[in-house]
Amino acid sequence: MRYFKADLHIHSCLSACADIDITPLRIIKRAKEIGLQVIAIADHNSAENLLTASLIADREGILLIPAMEITSKEEVHILALFETLDCAMEMQSLVYRSLPEDGLANQDPVYQLVVNEDEEILDFNGKTLFGATSLSAADIVTKIHRCGGLAVASHVDRECFSLISQLGFIPPEVAIDALEISYSISMKAALERFASYRHLPWLRNSDAHTLNDIGIAYTMFKLDELSFKGIAAAFKEKDRLRVRRE
Repeated sequence: MRYFKADLHIHSCLSACADIDITPLRIIKRAKEIGLQVIAIADHNSAENLLTASLIADREGILLIPAMEITSKEEVHILALFETLDCAMEMQSLVYRSLPEDGLANQDPVYQLVVNEDEEILDFNGKTLFGATSLSAADIVTKIHRCGGLAVASHVDRECFSLISQLGFIPPEVAIDALEISYSISMKAALERFASYRHLPWLRNSDAHTLNDIGIAYTMFKLDELSFKGIAAAFKEKDRLRVRRE
């Protein structure tokens, strides 16, 4: 076994809150430049840039974990990690059916860009991707698991959009697989604040919305196989995870 450096929460230009220059091509080039071996591009409520990202990642020798960051009706962000692109697209179909039907018709203009390998714009996604779905947090986790994925409670230390900030605690019916600790809190403070959740695996990811933020926080996975299956196995053995902050 050996350690692999992973940042499993990066937004692309498909997320309205991200810079428009954070394309799959530039994400993967930046990841390679700073020594990341595993990444997940996790846009809000959509997986439409993952096909492009997977083609580039294969070419560049980076393991791409197909992912999404899904917003529940309680405004909880849940990071969904999948083994295959097909699994992510299956989840996307479920999420799209739960989004508001009026899309961006009554919203201020936003840019949610679907791009190709050459950074050419293929589409302006017109759905309200930055909004809440009609699914509960428990429903989302259940559906992620049915699609063969892993469910991570995003940035639990933040004062909004986290499972703990929105619900006050982690209900037993929300069967998450891991907690994500953001780069904005020290691990000492996190260990004190979330002591009751030490039985769960903890991850650190950048939640990058700009190219410069990629890898600002990351997790070292001790794996015998660089694959989704290897990462899923590491979730079950906490001593194989080491969290880091630059």
